[in-house]
Amino acid sequence: MLFSRLNVWRKYFVALLLCFKVIFPLGAFASQGNDIAYKLALSKELADVGAALEFYQERRFEPIWVGRSRDARKRLGALFAAFEDSAAHGLPHGLFDARAIRNNIRSIRTSVDLGEVEGKITRTYLQYAQMIQFGVVRPGAVDEEIKRKRSKIDQRSYLTNLVLSDAQAFFQSVYPQSREYARLLKEKERLFGIIARGGWGAPVTGGKLQPGDRAKHVVSLRNRLIAMGYLERTLTDRFDADIQRAVQAFQLDHGMAGDGIVGDGTRAELNKSPEDRLAAILVAMERERWTNFERGNRHVLVNLADFSAKIMNNERIEFQTRTVVGTNKDDQRSPEFSDEMEHMVINPTWNVPRSIAVKEYLPAFQKDPNAHGYLNILDASGQIVSREQVDFVAFDENTFPFDLKQPPSTRNALGLVKFMFPNRYNIYLHDTPSKSLFAREVRAFSHGCIRLQDPFDFGYALLSVQSRDPKGDFHRALNSGVETVIPLDKHVPVHLIYRTAVTKPTGGMTYRRDIYGRDAKILAALVGKGVVITPLAR
Repeated sequence: MLFSRLNVWRKYFVALLLCFKVIFPLGAFASQGNDIAYKLALSKELADVGAALEFYQERRFEPIWVGRSRDARKRLGALFAAFEDSAAHGLPHGLFDARAIRNNIRSIRTSVDLGEVEGKITRTYLQYAQMIQFGVVRPGAVDEEIKRKRSKIDQRSYLTNLVLSDAQAFFQSVYPQSREYARLLKEKERLFGIIARGGWGAPVTGGKLQPGDRAKHVVSLRNRLIAMGYLERTLTDRFDADIQRAVQAFQLDHGMAGDGIVGDGTRAELNKSPEDRLAAILVAMERERWTNFERGNRHVLVNLADFSAKIMNNERIEFQTRTVVGTNKDDQRSPEFSDEMEHMVINPTWNVPRSIAVKEYLPAFQKDPNAHGYLNILDASGQIVSREQVDFVAFDENTFPFDLKQPPSTRNALGLVKFMFPNRYNIYLHDTPSKSLFAREVRAFSHGCIRLQDPFDFGYALLSVQSRDPKGDFHRALNSGVETVIPLDKHVPVHLIYRTAVTKPTGGMTYRRDIYGRDAKILAALVGKGVVITPLAR
């Protein structure tokens, strides 16, 4: 495997050997610290990288890459090995070109050349560290509903720590260290091998296939399942119990109802190519870099593409429930961001967002002033206004002066509890009276907030770390019928993510559909930056 310890060391020593084959003119290395031409050239090259320039000034401009010391040689060898593996991490092909750097070093003839090359290598190293740590593209530039800011490396620290560390070990620690990232790398290599061997063979043909069928189309299904690792080798041409179990396992891995019947949806997923899955892996790796920060030992993880919410505790699932997420419409898709859950509200009042009030309810009131009688209409002072006193036709989206509220009840749009992590997007998790939607395979029906199938159990789990009787505390507040805020003694990090490719801790992959088309945008942006979606990227 590409990222095995043996292979890393092999690449490192090959790169180190090549470093020693580079020949430098002695004059260019004489007393760099006192060489004005060298200093000026290096300073000019790093003029817009203030942290790097300060680093060199502190060490009296001693080079860290292009020098005759053993440490510099080892450092350069580790850099070359990392650059040669950069495409395997899904970084732009050719951007980190070890061969070009070697040629630049060979071309050094003067102190000015030395300063320029040293500065260019440092600049490229910092660009590499930034990309492999925190991503190739800027999230918000790809899709404005991805509300994440790409973190920036501390350039000074990355230079200082490199110099103070074993170079080869340092470069192994630069990319994300999460288990998910490591498993994605492993799966990427596995897919490379599958593609090199010709893929998964012919696609599944025919119409609907179900247990008991016997036809050439069943053979195409059988062969595909065998090639994908879901079925042991067999010569049967009958849709038997083994094939049904294999189809069910495939369906569950791909977010579909495990009915064991091959319809259009299941066939479409079965016929996705290894190249399609490889693209999803590369996008997942980029997304993993975007969230390359401390997520909290205990946190809430909402995967929008998976329609699920989990309470994670030291990388284990403490609690899990189905969700309904935002509809695939402008201003209704659920955004991606991270925050902290501070409290829950039992028996909540629904303060209708203005966008919903003027776009959905105002037109209804204009047709029938008594429509949606469960809503209270309030003026600017917070007083309830009689509908008989309002001429709704006189207002439009810009001039409607009222607020709408729905008092606590079992019919409340938020159900009986909501979980708050105050944020500028007005997104939170909540109960819902529309329970039937949780039976759907694709559950994108809300205005952006996240509805929970099991909100009470979710609440018990959150309270379990601060109460001896979490269920009792919850229901005493619920039975009061009064809107009640229960603070969380310790805030819980909440991460709304969108992952269409997720590894299984025990091995294997799960894939989900790109319901909002965000991954397609990310893939296009990566390709636009030079990322190559083929095994040739090795």
